[in-house]
Amino acid sequence: GGRDVLRAKFASGSAPGRLLREHARLIDRTLREIWRIAAPAAEAALVATGGYGRGELFPFSDVDLLVLLAHDPSSEDRARLERLVGLLWDIGLEAGHSVRTVEACLQAAHADVTVETALLEARRLAGSAALYRRLGAAMRRALDPIAFLKAKRLEQEQRHAKHQDTPYSLEPNLKEAPGGLRDLQAIRWIARASGIGHRWVNLERKGLIVHGEALQLAQHEATLQDLRIRLHYLAGRREDRIVFDYQTALAAQYGMRDGAVRRAGERLMQRYYRTAKAITQLNTILMQNFEALLAPRPD
Repeated sequence: GGRDVLRAKFASGSAPGRLLREHARLIDRTLREIWRIAAPAAEAALVATGGYGRGELFPFSDVDLLVLLAHDPSSEDRARLERLVGLLWDIGLEAGHSVRTVEACLQAAHADVTVETALLEARRLAGSAALYRRLGAAMRRALDPIAFLKAKRLEQEQRHAKHQDTPYSLEPNLKEAPGGLRDLQAIRWIARASGIGHRWVNLERKGLIVHGEALQLAQHEATLQDLRIRLHYLAGRREDRIVFDYQTALAAQYGMRDGAVRRAGERLMQRYYRTAKAITQLNTILMQNFEALLAPRPD
């Protein structure tokens, strides 16, 4: 259906960012229809979180949802929630979902920066706008930009260590490895938490980067998004590692051919490594600039 149409548009040259936005909108429409049929309570809201909340959805990525309740669910509410989740499974939508009140969201966010980050990008899909606004206001009050920056830096260091602190792995994970999409998202998250705004142009206006760097970030992001979309379609599932099995096929999609000296797959990987190295450098600069802005050291 709609997903096949989007895939055909992408194959004929549609921009990666456009595919991600249109895919998110397609799922939005489906979920609103399901909520109309099976809302678990009168005062409840269906909220998109994480990357889906940001309005970007890769072909086989998880659809992260929060069912926001005004109070702890009754046995009747629970039965309705089960029906809602059952409908999601019936249509083949693999949704990662949590069911929480505003208070429970705050507790979970306080205990775990990953939850806090996912809620930072929340977007209401259906249900009570007043309840959703309550969550947004409570989250803003509870958010400490300096603590968030430190937590995200630590999280990034641990993630990089898991990937041997190098962007030059032979089968790199283009989401999690140094120089991958997560390094770009970490910058956006900190900027959003600091009230700067999550777009590259917002960072430029704040003087954290120059115009050329903002353009570079947008270009590198589009390169990785394009690769990840192609990888998902090639694998027919969520696959974020550029494994050997796919390198030649990916290179062919970019019109790369084997040369006398270098195989097409090697040329593809060289292009990826250049992008990852540039992202690593820009991420390092921006992390330092955020620290200088948010937590300046006394002279």
